[in-house]
Amino acid sequence: MEEHTGNPKNSASAFLDAEWRKLLMFNYAVDEKHLLPYLPYKTELDHWNGICYASLVGFMFLNTKMMGLKIPFHINFEEVNLRFYVRYRDGDAWKRGVVFIKEIVPKLAISVVANTLYGEHYETLPMRHEWTVAADALTVEYSWKKAGWHSMKATAENKLVPIATGSEPEFITEHYWGYTKSGAAKTSEYGVEHPRWDVYPVREYALDVDFEKTYGTPFKFLGALTPTSVFLAEGSRIQVNNKRMISE
Repeated sequence: MEEHTGNPKNSASAFLDAEWRKLLMFNYAVDEKHLLPYLPYKTELDHWNGICYASLVGFMFLNTKMMGLKIPFHINFEEVNLRFYVRYRDGDAWKRGVVFIKEIVPKLAISVVANTLYGEHYETLPMRHEWTVAADALTVEYSWKKAGWHSMKATAENKLVPIATGSEPEFITEHYWGYTKSGAAKTSEYGVEHPRWDVYPVREYALDVDFEKTYGTPFKFLGALTPTSVFLAEGSRIQVNNKRMISE
């Protein structure tokens, strides 16, 4: 069995400290050809049981601090991102990480900082969310506006269960590194620290997204696919560490 490194431990160099809460994940089995053009240098696509995944993920940033400071009006906000899964061989072990196609937030300053300092692909759009809690059910919805409103929604049992070892939810949630294509022979790497998450069992879901309008023609194909799975994770406090560059 190949060795994979786990959660990075480098909190002294944390760039961002926040909570990620109520992470709603729509997961798709996709043909590798759609993702290869976005693959960062020295990384390769990661698979679970031979399946290549892309995920649409919505969640809340809460109690956000950047470089130890809370920025007024940028403490609590939504994010929706489209991502896929990669791994990078560092010495004798593999690091499992994600590559973001685009991250949508409602705060311009977040987009400017992330795009400038981390080379990410943030876009600022109007957003909203709704959490509805009942005794036996939890409904979570995230929406964003780009040539009309788009939304992702799920209703789950209002009880947390552990993620099973070796399961698809474990594969989707246990990627602790971020990789960004910074050039033909250069990749940015950063670690994301968080504990293992629990999930709410999803009962039903609804998706109203025009992938072409949101992510461009290369990702129009997602609109014709049915998600292989939908997860709702509670989340936790997280820390995003300072980046380093991988090159020749």
